[in-house]
Amino acid sequence: MKIQLLTSLIAFLFVTSAFNSYAQPPNYPFPHPKGYVCFKTEELIEVDGELSESTWEKAAWSESFIDISGDENLKPYFDTKVKMVWDKEYLYIAADLEENHLWGTITERDKVIFKDNDFEVFIDPNGDNHHYYELEINVLNTVWDLLLTKPYRNGGAAIDNYNFKGLLTGVKFYGTIDDPTDTDERWTIEIAIPWHNFEVWNPKRRPRLPKDGEQWRINFSRVQWELEPTQYSYTKKLDFRRKPLPENNWAWSPQGVVQMHQPETWGFVQFSEKQVGSPSVGFKKDIDFNLKMALMDVYFHQKRHFKKHKVYTKNIEDLPISEFNKIRFSNKIKIETFNNRFVAAAEGYKGIWQIDETSK
Repeated sequence: MKIQLLTSLIAFLFVTSAFNSYAQPPNYPFPHPKGYVCFKTEELIEVDGELSESTWEKAAWSESFIDISGDENLKPYFDTKVKMVWDKEYLYIAADLEENHLWGTITERDKVIFKDNDFEVFIDPNGDNHHYYELEINVLNTVWDLLLTKPYRNGGAAIDNYNFKGLLTGVKFYGTIDDPTDTDERWTIEIAIPWHNFEVWNPKRRPRLPKDGEQWRINFSRVQWELEPTQYSYTKKLDFRRKPLPENNWAWSPQGVVQMHQPETWGFVQFSEKQVGSPSVGFKKDIDFNLKMALMDVYFHQKRHFKKHKVYTKNIEDLPISEFNKIRFSNKIKIETFNNRFVAAAEGYKGIWQIDETSK
């Protein structure tokens, strides 16, 4: 009983901390997230981490990861990049992580992998901010996979006992793990996620392959701790209080804050039916992205308004949204309120978009 209470308290504190740390609007206009075109393959891929198939030679690498905040002055000291392909069975992800000191401690599935250096994947298939997936993996090929009903800022539950069915992962390391006497080179990862795992968000509850040109919200991050050698391994560097120094957080598409759980700022992966190695296919930016972010601006300020006044407002003039959004979108956004709920909606180029108090 005491263990259950302690676990619940830790989860509550984590969620509360996460909400307080980023329940605020970013700077606007928020730059359009990174985009990647994911081509199809017919080659059989052995998921061993080696990236030896011709498919991977043909697939393009992403841009190198940058600091999660987007601050160009905080340049990562190790390079990280990803590439992706797909077939009728799997979504494949490959990653290359430069690393001088290969180190890992966690060997049990579904433990908190980011306490080690790790690589992380976030996937929101329909881009509604809810029911998204997270996968973390360390150099020992230990996995933590989970489903989130909604972001932590909205009291979302992290379903730890959710496991990707049929998930394949492989890690190849170039150097020696936990050996402080040498300098290592890097580690590479292969991940294959069967499509049927994404049925949770599909109302018909059956797997559906992405259509040509379809875009999913996906992002990748890397947690990197500062280490120092011990006699036989490594330990995290400590500050003057004898606490570990804060981890570095590097991401493919920057989040604007040190927080991965805001799906609205993840990157876009565009699927193509063309075979990998075909002439390049142009990535199409989301023409309604700025409008969607304006609705997020309304969401953030509605939450602040509710906290202060105990009610949501129908008048956008009551909300101090950014000047950029005020000029471009305030006359388009309509707000309805009822009880302790609100819906803000606006018509974009591709249809009517709306957001509610849960940021969906």
